[in-house]
Amino acid sequence: MRLSTTTGFRLLPGRLSPLEQATLLDEVTARMAEAPLVHQVTPGGKAMSVGMTSCGDLGWTTDEKGYRYEPRHPTTGRFWPSIPTILTELWRELADPDVPPDACLINFYNAQAKMGLHQDKDEADLRFPVLSVSLGDTAVFRLGGPRRGDPTASMRLSSGDVCLLAGEARLYHHGVDRILPGSSRLIPGGGRINLTLRRAAPAQ
Repeated sequence: MRLSTTTGFRLLPGRLSPLEQATLLDEVTARMAEAPLVHQVTPGGKAMSVGMTSCGDLGWTTDEKGYRYEPRHPTTGRFWPSIPTILTELWRELADPDVPPDACLINFYNAQAKMGLHQDKDEADLRFPVLSVSLGDTAVFRLGGPRRGDPTASMRLSSGDVCLLAGEARLYHHGVDRILPGSSRLIPGGGRINLTLRRAAPAQ
């Protein structure tokens, strides 16, 4: 599969400098302390291998009731913490200058974690893109097409890389095949943090 920016997929390798990565990690770590990671369970009863939390007005949730966005953490019951300014500025620059994101998923991958091919389609208005930021160990990322059986291409997402799913690519299937342990020293003890910014609720 040949990737093209005309589809709306953009990969910006090393978009965040080492200092920006370290600063963002500190801010994200503080938010994970306030809103702890949870291994959520799919509607089919399967626990996800990725530890998940969120920041912003809304957070993505899955349980026996289905996939959705909620204003509170599923176990603490607290409202989600705010989205770091560095991320909202990145959204304004690369995604939408006028309508801010209201959800940022924080996914932590240990060495064994992965994410199957899926579409991000629980948001109210799919015209808004999904903006993804990688911190820590490199992930082998797989990108397909709008249909699950479409051909796929794999690429490596390293710490500081940013990618955008917009336009046609907004509903492309994508996932993480594996993590490459020891490929980054950013996160103490290793692992990868993926931050995905979305507009979940309808824009006013």
